[in-house]
Amino acid sequence: MKIQVLLFILLALLIGLFGGYVLFGGRASGSEATVGESSHDHSLAGTTWTCSMHPQIQRDEPGDCPICGMDLIPLETGVGSDPTVLTMTEAAVALARVRTTTVGGRAEGADAPGPDTRRLTGRLALDEQSTQVQAINYPGRLERLRITYPGEQVTAGQRIATIYSPELVVAQQELLEARRLQELSPELLVAARNKLRNLKITDEQIAEIEQSGEVITDFPVFAERSGTVLEVRARVGDYVSAGQALYTLTNLSQLWALFDAYERDLSAVDVGDRVTFTVASLPGEEFTARVTFIDPLINPATRTASIRAEVNNRRGRLKPEMFITGTIETGSPATAAQGTTELYVPRTAVLWTGNRSVVYVEVPDAAVPTYQFREVELGTASAGGYRVLSGLEPGERVVTNGVFQIDAAAQLNNQSSMMNRDVVIRGREAGGVTAMTLPDFSEETPAAFQEQLAAVVDAYLPLKDRMVASQPADEELLLPLRNALAQVDMTLLEDQPHQYWMEQFNALSSHLGALAGAGEMEEQRAQFGFLSQALINTLTAFGAADDTLYVQHCPMAFDNAGANWLSADLSIRNPYFGEAMLTCGSTVDTLTP
Repeated sequence: MKIQVLLFILLALLIGLFGGYVLFGGRASGSEATVGESSHDHSLAGTTWTCSMHPQIQRDEPGDCPICGMDLIPLETGVGSDPTVLTMTEAAVALARVRTTTVGGRAEGADAPGPDTRRLTGRLALDEQSTQVQAINYPGRLERLRITYPGEQVTAGQRIATIYSPELVVAQQELLEARRLQELSPELLVAARNKLRNLKITDEQIAEIEQSGEVITDFPVFAERSGTVLEVRARVGDYVSAGQALYTLTNLSQLWALFDAYERDLSAVDVGDRVTFTVASLPGEEFTARVTFIDPLINPATRTASIRAEVNNRRGRLKPEMFITGTIETGSPATAAQGTTELYVPRTAVLWTGNRSVVYVEVPDAAVPTYQFREVELGTASAGGYRVLSGLEPGERVVTNGVFQIDAAAQLNNQSSMMNRDVVIRGREAGGVTAMTLPDFSEETPAAFQEQLAAVVDAYLPLKDRMVASQPADEELLLPLRNALAQVDMTLLEDQPHQYWMEQFNALSSHLGALAGAGEMEEQRAQFGFLSQALINTLTAFGAADDTLYVQHCPMAFDNAGANWLSADLSIRNPYFGEAMLTCGSTVDTLTP
């Protein structure tokens, strides 16, 4: 009986426990789960997920990057809606090898490292002040000419030709007749001698004629000055008139060194500055000269002015038209003695676009790597960097390595960048990349201007093909593109279109010059990327003239920052990787005439 009672109590206890669990335990658990889910949903609400390798990828929920497959991570904004501030992950910073340098002042004075220097290219030219002609002083027929080819050396007093001159024969006959009548009319002899002197006949020659008593029919002609013959301008048998040139000659012991200086360089150069230059034919040797003239006019085609220095060439080792590379030392000792402090920024920190150049400044005390887009005004350049006129303060840290990758990431995020100053979204998306808004001047752009842009495209496409083939571009390939840019007539545009074209032209010229000077293939490809984007901006704004062009994009270029290029073919041929990833990329836009 007791056993039955115990079993009944145990059974009742189990039933009670089960009932309590059903009535209270499940509800509490469910409530707890609901709270947890609610809390979880609340924590994820409004979170943007991005890829550390491809910051242009942004999603509302976690997942994988559609490009590289990496896990998406929360995007830490922390900087509000400022379009000039770019936030990156630690992984992206490490991948881009970002390095920063503190901007500091440089004191000019006793501890100054010396004058600033500017590297310029140019050529040697003839000294036009020493170029002269040898002229004949009386009409006649050339019976003999001893100077027959350019480059021949001529010495003053050297016999250079023989001429038959009826006028000179008559003048000699008058001299001999006047000599016979000297006692009757001495003034006739004086007049006859003066007539020959007016024909540039020397007193020695006149005396010789008088002593011989014979007329010289084939009269000798002598060189009036020494030099090197540039051009022979007469031939044996020619009938020449008084004052006609026989040849042109110059003095090669004095040459001109002509350097092409861009507008940004002119303010730093003065007459009297010292120039040191080298030539390829004499490696290891340096030549010095002083600036004697600065052209007051800008060449509208090349946007350069000529700087001239006079070079001593007594040994004759330098030849006209040799290409030269020079360094001009600028800055006067008087300025240095004042002890002024100037702010300098390293060359590698600057994305040079003319007066509106760009640097990226590290935001201090940020929880995550953060960089601010900053426009700076630059002055003269030195071996160590650019003088900063405005836009930076001493002590700020600027990006000196990885600046191209940061700028590319800002472009893809539609934030302020070198090619995207205004940051306005057009709303056109392709391949996950948000396109930048560009002005549309196509309706008001003259057809002649569009045709000139078409010539630029024609010269650009072979460069793109060279990048695809992973072959460095040489000057022979780049020269047509340089010439096509120089032929674009900016006077066809006015107001805003003109201003916008000048910005793009400066970018095109700058990156084309940097591409030409790059020694490595990857450096050329980096400059090609910026050159391509500037050309895309130009064609989008002003319209294409002839054939359809395709804007194509590689998301993995430049450490996965991505880059665009132009192609005349729809098929993908990647210029940033070549054979390694020939078909990587997609067509993101089409430019039609």
